[in-house]
Amino acid sequence: MAELYVKPGNKERGWNDPPQFSYGLQTQAGGPKRTPLTKRVAAPQDGAPRVPTSETSPGAPPMGPLPPSSMASRPPAVGSRPASTVDSTDFPVIECETLLEDVLRPLEQALEDCRCHTKKQVCDDISRRLVLLQEQWAEGKLSMPVKRRMALLVQELSSHQWDAADDIHRSLMVDHVTEVSQWMVGVKRLIAEKRSLSSKEEANEEKSAATAEENQTKPGVQQDP
Repeated sequence: MAELYVKPGNKERGWNDPPQFSYGLQTQAGGPKRTPLTKRVAAPQDGAPRVPTSETSPGAPPMGPLPPSSMASRPPAVGSRPASTVDSTDFPVIECETLLEDVLRPLEQALEDCRCHTKKQVCDDISRRLVLLQEQWAEGKLSMPVKRRMALLVQELSSHQWDAADDIHRSLMVDHVTEVSQWMVGVKRLIAEKRSLSSKEEANEEKSAATAEENQTKPGVQQDP
């Protein structure tokens, strides 16, 4: 094969001169011509990108959407919920919330009970504090823990559990001072005045009961005929 690329011998050249190759024969006997790298490829007329044939294998199946059977057999991803579950959660969740009326009405009633036995200045200050409580509650400035503890405080106050109501007042001042500092002073004073009034009423009742019992046991004075 090498003899085809070597020209016939030249008598004028020496025996040790390098042979002269015939490049024209190499071009004729070579394989198919390659496209020069500097030559531009014309863009397709339809506007779709053309994929080189070398990058696609003839035996690979075309990529497409999975059949319905394979999609149905696939287990659901972690954290996902079925469609029926998602639809059932669209209904609003009703949360039981403490009403302002249930808290404010017993406090106002306790204030009215104390007006006859407490100074007007003290009662007016308590009334202003209760108005602040009402405004902050209506404007949504009070958190749910504060509302729940106030409901418990009112229950203890209505049941004459003064120590329990005072303990709830102190816990609110410690845990939620920024929310309750403007009006809790009035609630504290109302608890104290209501306790004092209740103590006076109990003392008067005991005194009246003792006087009635003494009158019943005291022997009557016999009058002369």
